[in-house]
Amino acid sequence: MDYKEEFLKIYEQNIKRDGASELLKWLLSTDFFTAPASTRFHSAYAGGLCEHCVHVYNRFKQLIKSEYGENYSEVISDESIAIIGLLHDVCKVNCYKVDFRNVKDETGTWVKQPYYTFDEDLPYGHGEKSVYIINGFLRLTREEAMAINWHMGGFDARVKGGAYATMTAFYKFPTALLFHVADTMATYLDEQR
Repeated sequence: MDYKEEFLKIYEQNIKRDGASELLKWLLSTDFFTAPASTRFHSAYAGGLCEHCVHVYNRFKQLIKSEYGENYSEVISDESIAIIGLLHDVCKVNCYKVDFRNVKDETGTWVKQPYYTFDEDLPYGHGEKSVYIINGFLRLTREEAMAINWHMGGFDARVKGGAYATMTAFYKFPTALLFHVADTMATYLDEQR
């Protein structure tokens, strides 16, 4: 599958609010479509970030339909599903750099092997950084902001520090919980480490 093409198709069919075209132009000017999704955990290869976002969008839409049935749009719009699913990890844009390390190949010869490092110019957090970036282009609903902000669930550094806000967000915004599950399912079921 051409994940960039699929991403653009979903985006252009669903995301219509003011600022959407400016956000898409910005994404196209960055490494969003060529960056990895992580340095070593999942989709740690060129194009992995875009691929991950498409997987998460698909999982999220499936979970929403499963939970709320064919009338799911009474709970959450297709535009919101696309915004949350496709854009939750824009915090990773322009953060991955290629470096090299010496490793022995199968013959025992030392060779330079490329690997990704993470170098962040805007250390604003993870989900909260994505909310901040997106809101610079288009206005998120509270539900969209909660789902994106807390998509890491128990893996979020704030939760590891003892914060209980994730639990409160999931009770108040059940779609945020479904989105966390979709992100986790895509990471562990659809993608390679």
